[in-house]
Amino acid sequence: MSIAFTFPGQGSQAVGMGKELAEAFPEARAVFAEVDEALGQKLSATMFEGPEETLTLTANAQPALMAVSMAVIRVLEARGLDLKSKVAYVAGHSLGEYSALCAAGTFSLADTARLLRIRGNAMQAAVPVGEGAMAAIIGLEHGDVEAVCREASAAGACQIANDNGGGQLVISGAKAAVEKAAALATEKGAKRAIMLPVSAPFHSALMGPAADAMREALATVEKKDPVVPLIANVRAAPVTDANEIAALLVEQVTGQVRWRETVEWFGANGATTLYEIGSGKVLTGLARRIDKNVTGIAVNSAADIDAALAALAG
Repeated sequence: MSIAFTFPGQGSQAVGMGKELAEAFPEARAVFAEVDEALGQKLSATMFEGPEETLTLTANAQPALMAVSMAVIRVLEARGLDLKSKVAYVAGHSLGEYSALCAAGTFSLADTARLLRIRGNAMQAAVPVGEGAMAAIIGLEHGDVEAVCREASAAGACQIANDNGGGQLVISGAKAAVEKAAALATEKGAKRAIMLPVSAPFHSALMGPAADAMREALATVEKKDPVVPLIANVRAAPVTDANEIAALLVEQVTGQVRWRETVEWFGANGATTLYEIGSGKVLTGLARRIDKNVTGIAVNSAADIDAALAALAG
């Protein structure tokens, strides 16, 4: 039995996140201060106090979620956790992949914050507001959703963006094509097809300009091989080479987040305890739905940290 650390993606942000950690732990305060300095912005104030619409902006939500995850990691490390000896793998959902890589030593904290700011801005700028869309398709098989996307792509780009498991797939692309695919999915027997309130068609071919921006940005930062393997979003398999990881991060901008397969990979390879490091409990809920033999445990409060340290010391 082994342990993996997973890191949440966009949608897990909430006003007040990280505030309790900052009040309780100097290591958490240091992380938030370093991220603020790297971005030249008091992002921590937005995280702790809001307003929600400012925190939710892609360019803010991405580094903010990473900052909370890294605050938890730094507190765990200060209390004796050695990631390399206690954790077998890391993985993150979309932007969470950057948090995972920061935790595993591939990128510095300041560089990770700056990369996510670039990523957020580039993803937002890639497609004019209103031209792209995303929809959640509930209760259809992966192959059926792929077929629906193919049929709808006559109206524009349309593809699976996230396979979140538990019968939930998210599609992304041109607005007309996604709306068409959502209607087709309902006809094919989907329980629900819900248009999502997002600002851009993430993880679709329309994100090409953002992929180019990340290729450029990743080429300029120092990269080290992670101290434990990353289970990469677009591959759902372990990667340990820093340059290969950078290429996969570029591919991830337009590619599918294969989260269901990632959790299935963990289960098949003995990683049956997944600690979700950072804001919210989204990945913990997904783990339960994907593989009954895998346990998700959210770690985002002082009490959670105490419990995790006690369990990891065993």
